[in-house]
Amino acid sequence: MTLSLPIDPEANRLLERSPLALLTGMVLDQQIPLEKAFTSPYVLAQRLGHEPDARELAGYDPEALVEIFARPPALHRFPKAMAARVQQVCQVLVDRYDGDAARLWSDAADGRELLRRIGELPGFGKQKAQIFVALLGKRYDVRPDGWREAAGGYGEPDAYRSVADITDPESLRRVREFKQQMKAAAKATKA
Repeated sequence: MTLSLPIDPEANRLLERSPLALLTGMVLDQQIPLEKAFTSPYVLAQRLGHEPDARELAGYDPEALVEIFARPPALHRFPKAMAARVQQVCQVLVDRYDGDAARLWSDAADGRELLRRIGELPGFGKQKAQIFVALLGKRYDVRPDGWREAAGGYGEPDAYRSVADITDPESLRRVREFKQQMKAAAKATKA
């Protein structure tokens, strides 16, 4: 089973076939709707005229990449910061995984190592890393021993907590409800 978001079918297909596009969507998935975050790799490919690879993005002129990210409609509400973040993540892929995003997870010995590798990426704190581990396990069959434990609550089979749990409009609704409940709880704690 793969990711099936309520986005352009071509954007979903790119996420299915391109590990870099999937990782880029996850990088961008903050402070914008998840549909926007996971559509943006497809829009980036359209703007470049081809699907980029990690080496290309790591070596791209930073100002030119910001222009591509900022062109209306912007790929993210913070195009400068997120263009830089994508570039930083791609540089890590080049330096540690020979530019192959799939190697980030394909040869991880177990769930702990997978979580550690993802957590070492720029912009990935523990929660975001756990969500990506859950996404890989639930939707892309990346299941090294202990992946569910590494993903924490996001790895639970019947959870509706993150993008990892979205398969249809109903599951999207349930994930949104969960996120609203978490925001309300956090707000109540601060008050």
